[in-house]
Amino acid sequence: MALVFAALSFTPSLLPRPAAYQGFVAGVDAAMGYALGVAGAWVWREYADRDARRSSHRARRAFAITAPVVLLVAILVGRHWQRQSAALIGTDPESLAAALLVPIVGVLVFVGLVALARALRTAYRKLAGYLDRHMGHRAARVTGIVVLAGALFLGVTGVLWTWAINTLDASLAVGDLTTPRDIGKPTTSLRSGGPDSLVSWDSLGRQGRIFVGEGPDAGDITKVTGRPAQEPIRIFTGTSSADTLEDQARLAVRDLDRAGGFDRRSLMVATTTGTGWVEPSASSSFEYLNDGDSAIVAMQYSHLPSWMSYLVDHTAARVAGRDLFDAVYDHWSRLPADHRPKLYVFGESLGSFGGENAFSGEADLANRTDGVLFVGPPSFNPLYREFVDSRDAGSPEIEPVYRDGRIIRFANRASDNIPPEDRPWTGTRVLYLQQPSDPITWWSPDLLWHRPDWLTEARGSDVSDSMRWIPVVTFWQVTADLALGFSTPPGHGHNFSGEHVDGWNAILQPQGWTPEMLDLLRAQLRRE
Repeated sequence: MALVFAALSFTPSLLPRPAAYQGFVAGVDAAMGYALGVAGAWVWREYADRDARRSSHRARRAFAITAPVVLLVAILVGRHWQRQSAALIGTDPESLAAALLVPIVGVLVFVGLVALARALRTAYRKLAGYLDRHMGHRAARVTGIVVLAGALFLGVTGVLWTWAINTLDASLAVGDLTTPRDIGKPTTSLRSGGPDSLVSWDSLGRQGRIFVGEGPDAGDITKVTGRPAQEPIRIFTGTSSADTLEDQARLAVRDLDRAGGFDRRSLMVATTTGTGWVEPSASSSFEYLNDGDSAIVAMQYSHLPSWMSYLVDHTAARVAGRDLFDAVYDHWSRLPADHRPKLYVFGESLGSFGGENAFSGEADLANRTDGVLFVGPPSFNPLYREFVDSRDAGSPEIEPVYRDGRIIRFANRASDNIPPEDRPWTGTRVLYLQQPSDPITWWSPDLLWHRPDWLTEARGSDVSDSMRWIPVVTFWQVTADLALGFSTPPGHGHNFSGEHVDGWNAILQPQGWTPEMLDLLRAQLRRE
């Protein structure tokens, strides 16, 4: 079973893997297969009512010959698939010499995990042996199992896990005290942390200081457009800016009002990811396409990086997205209808999850916004899941059509025509950008036992036609891909840098922007 699982780890997945990482994945898969094999053998012996017996010399010799051959074939065939996947996303494949790392790393990881499992078994036996001196033999075995299982459960899901996450969050909070050398305190009152701001520079956190310290000014925008531009407004609150997320949101709105954000042409409410990161390409392209006549407001809700928040802390993202939009909308809705900015919403990755939670459905999105851009949505996003699962018959999961695209639309490349091309898209435009090779979007526990539609339909443009759904295996393959989402060139995996230009262009429909200007802006943002 270890051999079978190790071989299956080389089957095609969404993204190409570095050799060392492929070795790690193979080692983990082999350890899981070994565990299943040991458990299966134990169950069989219990039903057959017989003790374990040593395999024959012939069987061991046959395995010793077969295993290296199977692994060698798997590595070579897997290398072919890796080269194919690398070509699809436009990266150079690793050298043949790098493939030598695969078995080395794989063996080390496999041996380490099996040794850990055996250490737990030894701990159980010692505990049961100790208890055996104070109670009956059967009671000692059962008590030992219960105690060890309880300790593992607490360690993985309970008190110890919560303590570990809180400790990690506190340690990562130290990073909020640092600021990159090239980021300085704003000298304009149009940024949080600057003169007259209601939010102190020190409370913004590292990502907040980067957000208000970067971005184009009026001169940068004019260089691209050739037209006069305004200085964009950027507002941000960090976890240290107020005691609660609701208080942070209210403070952000007050600072936005102070800076004149409600007097601009366009206002974007951005739900951040984890530490407060706002995708630079998304915010800058919004400002360029509005000729600087814009304001962006965002806030931090955690110290955990996005991938960790993605796994352990959905609640903070949900509450932050709802509180911030509700606070902005409350002030915005009180303004005279002819003196309001157009209201837009943005969220990327876990930020799209938080952004969605401010709305109940399609009509709510249309009634309370002028446009929405959600990028790289995780599969557990409630509205995203509803729209995809209820898509029009015949439309594919990787680029679905929902209710003739009247409000909600999906695109793999917003620079292409967004389907359905023959239907009107008037009023509020809500656009989801999702890439066929993005594991964040396609990962789901359902992959364990159910073949997804995106693997029964024609593959996406950057996904290998050789990829097939295999129960359990595909789930672990896509799980392994999660760590590689940002390692790809723009336009693949979870890297949407530059794609926001075309997304916002489709939603804002700005005047005077030629395809050449959009190409220039896209290239500039990707360089940055």
